[in-house]
Amino acid sequence: MDEQPLLEIRGLNKIYDNGFHAVRDVSFSLPAGKLVGLIGPNGCGKSTMMRCINKMHSITSGDVLIDGRSVLDQSVTEIAKQVANVPAELKNSFGLTVYETVMLGRYPHLRNLWWETDEDETEVIDAMEKFGIKHLQDRPINMLSSGEMQRVLIAKAYVQEPRLMLVDEPTSHLDMKYKLNVMEYLRAMVKQNMTALVAEHDISLMARYCDLCVIMKKGQLVAVGNPKEVITEDLVRDVYDVIANVGVDKDGEIYVLPKKFAGDYRLRRLRNCSAPLRFDGSRGLAGVAPSMLYYVLD
Repeated sequence: MDEQPLLEIRGLNKIYDNGFHAVRDVSFSLPAGKLVGLIGPNGCGKSTMMRCINKMHSITSGDVLIDGRSVLDQSVTEIAKQVANVPAELKNSFGLTVYETVMLGRYPHLRNLWWETDEDETEVIDAMEKFGIKHLQDRPINMLSSGEMQRVLIAKAYVQEPRLMLVDEPTSHLDMKYKLNVMEYLRAMVKQNMTALVAEHDISLMARYCDLCVIMKKGQLVAVGNPKEVITEDLVRDVYDVIANVGVDKDGEIYVLPKKFAGDYRLRRLRNCSAPLRFDGSRGLAGVAPSMLYYVLD
């Protein structure tokens, strides 16, 4: 008998009120205990799909199941006991310290209305020690470096004791050292029978650390599988419109080296154009102020 997947997405569609179809009939499943890379170009639906998984966005059609149970009939609090979110950044700190921020991860489990238990405090202290931020516990989080902030957000998600962790661009503001540091933490965490779904633009980093990769383009699913099998030069060109070298280094790790954009963009000059200023995503700037000279992507 096949093992029940931890996460199962069935025919998921998300259409916004303005008619934009952000996620188009996506279906796949993920087992427990896996680090999974969610990759694709900007605007391909990665973040939207993750927000549908935890019901931050309503689902237009289809379903999302966690451990075999649909999220559609669960409250946000119930889902928060199973799914943790790690945003790319914390936009509003509200003057919280590191300790207070990590403690927020315990709130779905609180049994008392107004205060935390000794067990909650122990969980938070243990997590801060595990992620190397115990010495920062009294520091306001708006005074942290990007690397420190990511460790705080991961610790907050860790104490939530989730089955599924949704991580949005965890390395986007980090240098080389902290990129590897964050991925090592995530890889260690999934060994505890949890799965982490990580939306990220660094394909080489995902290929190195992830057990599986989910690849999207224009709201649709392109491929799911072992990164060494699904990440190819043809796929990179198809998904990103980029010519790249995809190879394997001496340690057997896959890497992706972008070479150039695969499209045919040319510069042309416009003079005395009286049309109103507008931007066409497929052709570039089309229509500029009168009596001005512009170089335009065509």
